[in-house]
Amino acid sequence: MAFDLDDLDPRNARKAKPLNLDDLNIEDLRDYVEVLKAEIVRVEAKLKAKQSHASAAASFFKK
Repeated sequence: MAFDLDDLDPRNARKAKPLNLDDLNIEDLRDYVEVLKAEIVRVEAKLKAKQSHASAAASFFKK
């Protein structure tokens, strides 16, 4: 049984299929933009928290 090693890479699982924007009307597109903006804010907050945690851990282990 053969398998592709790329299937084991968790980064591949994070890539969502792009939404077909042709199917959306103007209001739906505006709503989608707001959803994406909210998701960006959420991801940036998580990124900041993880960077802070990594920095604290690095500082702790340097001692």
